[in-house]
Amino acid sequence: MNFHKEPHTFVGEVNIKVENLERSLSFYQEVIGFKVMEQTENRATLTADGIHPLLSLEQPVQVSPKEPRTTGLYHFALLLPNRTDLGKILDHLIKLNIQLGSSDHLVSEALYLSDPDGNGIEIYRDRPSSEWTWNGNQVKMAVDPIDARGILAEAMGQPWEGLPAGTVMGHIHLHVSDLKSTEEFYGKGLGFDVVSRFGSQALFISTGGYHHHIGLNTWNGEGAPAPAENSVGLNWFTLHIPTEEKRNTIIQKLQSMGATIREQNGKILTEDPSGNRIYLSV
Repeated sequence: MNFHKEPHTFVGEVNIKVENLERSLSFYQEVIGFKVMEQTENRATLTADGIHPLLSLEQPVQVSPKEPRTTGLYHFALLLPNRTDLGKILDHLIKLNIQLGSSDHLVSEALYLSDPDGNGIEIYRDRPSSEWTWNGNQVKMAVDPIDARGILAEAMGQPWEGLPAGTVMGHIHLHVSDLKSTEEFYGKGLGFDVVSRFGSQALFISTGGYHHHIGLNTWNGEGAPAPAENSVGLNWFTLHIPTEEKRNTIIQKLQSMGATIREQNGKILTEDPSGNRIYLSV
């Protein structure tokens, strides 16, 4: 499936703030299976294939712990190539006695855990899109128990060797303060389609008929504030846009809606209505 390639718009790199870079690096290498691409005293860039950055970690000066009931990261989601890979990492996480959540979403099978700072992580595999059920333009998703034994059996005892090279940033799920303005920003502004709604508190959006490239919820409360600049949590994420022309159209739409657009380090940066920062990359 090619939902994370042109001509779609999709999430590339996610940057999170952590309290202790060395502790986080140990976790993300030994537990999750990333490789380090680049590292400085207070920053590290992580990859699965040695070429594409998927996650970067920063330790801010005078960093403070993750703040509850704020906007920002609910989780970032690593999409594995297949069910065998999910079985390998499930077996690995069980052996490490890592506390896990899990869910069969019908479109996917997912594991959930947190890093040492409380940043949420999902690791999942997609079912073939031919098996997804659509009701008009809404995809059917659920929160059912996973078949853990079946997933483990799929790995057939093969050893875990870290994240496979084909791993991509499947989606990001954000806490926001207001769904109406958020839907307008991501829909009219960035060009995403709403493909699923969970009552009045969450919606899931994508391009090209994916089950979701971004999840958005108000579970931390309507009107939830943005966290402090130096607190643990989401710093920014990158959206890959297929063409310069498409990005220019998006920039014009966002500006007409009153959204912030600025250039930073040669990159185009915007913010959603809840203050979540997004780099628009071609």
